[in-house]
Amino acid sequence: MEILGSTFDDSVFEQSRSRVSSTALPAYKPKSCEPEWFCHYERFEDDLDEQKTMKFRADLKYRRKQYQGAIDDYRACLSLVPNGNLSLKRDVLESIARCYSHLGLRERALETCEKLRKEATNTCHLTCVLQLELTIHEGCGNLKKSISSLQHLCSIHPFNPWHWLKLATSHQSLLESSTCLENLNHILEPQALIQQQEERKLTQLKASMCFVRTRLLIEILRTQQFSFVLEKSKRALKEIEESLQRLQLEEETLRIISEVMAEDLNPEKMREENQDGESLSGLSIKDFEERWWNKLHVCLLTNRFIQR
Repeated sequence: MEILGSTFDDSVFEQSRSRVSSTALPAYKPKSCEPEWFCHYERFEDDLDEQKTMKFRADLKYRRKQYQGAIDDYRACLSLVPNGNLSLKRDVLESIARCYSHLGLRERALETCEKLRKEATNTCHLTCVLQLELTIHEGCGNLKKSISSLQHLCSIHPFNPWHWLKLATSHQSLLESSTCLENLNHILEPQALIQQQEERKLTQLKASMCFVRTRLLIEILRTQQFSFVLEKSKRALKEIEESLQRLQLEEETLRIISEVMAEDLNPEKMREENQDGESLSGLSIKDFEERWWNKLHVCLLTNRFIQR
């Protein structure tokens, strides 16, 4: 008696038929290249072959920190890139900008960045340009320009905690440098000294605002995090708490900052305003000062007026 489903079809055990191919496949011979073959390779088959070779040479020189030689090869490669290959063109231009930055030629690096900015078509492109500008400004120690680039990044990606954290630490560095200058400038006139102290207070407030925003974002996002990502968030929260303690703001001020910076932090609004990869055509990116700083400033002034 056979149990239902316990029998096998005889075809399962039949020998498979041998398939005869109607067309013989050509023998495959992989191309064997010596290490760094492209360094002395001159027998180019076409423009594409030359373009690839010059790119390989330039990348190797960049890795060896031969930046001027890398620029020459990148430029030779760029002249061979077809107009339609925008991704490679952007890659080569970014590499040229980084070479100029390493050589200390900041203006040329920023000019190349501007070319990339003009050709940016979506938020991903613009983000790459801003991160490149940030690297250039950081390389020459220009904190104010670094802060400007970071503010643009926060405007495009308002829910990225790491851009906010970097902006906060940049404000903190600016605050520390201004404190050092204040200690040295005892001979300043009273009016200039008062202005310097006011600027220091504003920088202190901006640093606190960014630290609070970072803390709020990490607390929202860490519910979905695990492993090393969660550990990174925990370390960041600890550092934020220490930084806020050093800034020594009043509890009431911190409360107002938290309220203002949390206004747009609800899941629905965060999904609506996610602009990652969006086309720049018709996209409205809110100004950083208008969206956060000015609003916070008004709230703080209103609270002081009420208390009086």
